[in-house]
Amino acid sequence: MQFLVLTKKAITIFLMAVCCLVLAGIWYLQNSSDVPVTNAVPSENAREIHLVTGEFKGKLPNGNEIEAYRWDPGTIFVEKDEKVNLVIYGVNGMEHPFHIEGTNIKGTVKRGAETKVPLLFNKEGVYRLVCELHPDKDHSGPMIAYIVVD
Repeated sequence: MQFLVLTKKAITIFLMAVCCLVLAGIWYLQNSSDVPVTNAVPSENAREIHLVTGEFKGKLPNGNEIEAYRWDPGTIFVEKDEKVNLVIYGVNGMEHPFHIEGTNIKGTVKRGAETKVPLLFNKEGVYRLVCELHPDKDHSGPMIAYIVVD
């Protein structure tokens, strides 16, 4: 019977190789040219889609107050390669920093102001617009909208 003996050096080299592969994969996914792109400035002849920030409040039977934030509408539809200006008006909450998953698109919506986000997706799919302050129920969310690209 044979036994495999692993030394600390072999385990360390193996773990370093795994870390390098994971980091290379993350870099590749973030820098892949197969992700949606955005124009540098809002396009004049693009379709405008309007969203607002919303807030719901309620009381639990024990008297505790709860609240949840959302984007409204919660789902929008765009065509692949369609120029779109996403116009988000901040109604509730002081500010909502956001990102669109699978893209390099980031921004912040502030109360009483419009934020224009130029979009041009070159790949079909469903992309999530996520408020970084309210990503889940533990942070008065989830404040997530879905961008469906056909």
